[in-house]
Amino acid sequence: MDTLTSLRVFCTVVEFKSFTAAASRLGLSPAMASKHLTHLEDRLGTRLLNRTSRRVSLTEVGALYVNQARQMLDGLDEVEAAISNVAVTPRGTLKLSAPMWMANALIARAIADYRQRYPDVSVDMDFSGRIVSIVDEGFDLALRATSRDRLDPGLVARPLMEVPFQLVGTPDYLERAGRPSTLSDLNGHSLLLYGGMNANGNLTFKGRSGTEAVKFRVVMRSENEIMLHLAALEGMGLVFLPAWMTQSDVNKGALEVVLPEDVMFSIPLHAVYPSKKYLSAKVRTFIDFFAARVDSGRVCVNS
Repeated sequence: MDTLTSLRVFCTVVEFKSFTAAASRLGLSPAMASKHLTHLEDRLGTRLLNRTSRRVSLTEVGALYVNQARQMLDGLDEVEAAISNVAVTPRGTLKLSAPMWMANALIARAIADYRQRYPDVSVDMDFSGRIVSIVDEGFDLALRATSRDRLDPGLVARPLMEVPFQLVGTPDYLERAGRPSTLSDLNGHSLLLYGGMNANGNLTFKGRSGTEAVKFRVVMRSENEIMLHLAALEGMGLVFLPAWMTQSDVNKGALEVVLPEDVMFSIPLHAVYPSKKYLSAKVRTFIDFFAARVDSGRVCVNS
């Protein structure tokens, strides 16, 4: 029995969580798909899948094996395409990690448009906010907003755009606490602090009048940007957030941008993926598609 076909059957069963669906996709009978899985398990001497009449799930060994198998099959498809000069149709599951604040309507629209163009690709997105281990956890790609020197040197990082961050607060809060007109006016203001920033609220800005240190009063700290956004809308204080999260609130007057010429800054967004000579079609097309959206301004926010 062809082991390469058995590998494809295994990965497709994992993707669809069904022998019947996988067999249909590959043009096999369910019985033949099951035989291929049995062949692969016998060859390895271990069980890869737990099978019941209602569900299929990966064993611990299977979870490790499927990541390597997927990478190998993706690479093989790319090599064959390079040799035969035939384009590979992107297909399979694109496992993607992104910052929590990217879970918004702009990104949803971009994903929908990508899938309309490449309907054979399904997207598995992690917006937990944690820094995933791309290789160990089987991710194809991560979008990370940080400077290049803070990224894993063993990974490829393609810069996509600069993400603008704004300091915002509700009109009600600014009426109560005072609407700042200079950097020094920010001293003592309530700050909703992202966990990755300076924990004591001492921040330095390069404003119109030069560099100035500001001492905020931290009233809330969280690693969850969505919670910080909601707290800001409740008038708890000022918060630094990506313009993608806040621009619609600013447009309708629910939030105001504070001192945009003094405290606004940007962070580079990178597409990060394992270093491979032959990048899978689903990863390559997604990065190119997203980069084109950025260049055209369709995933940017006018700040």
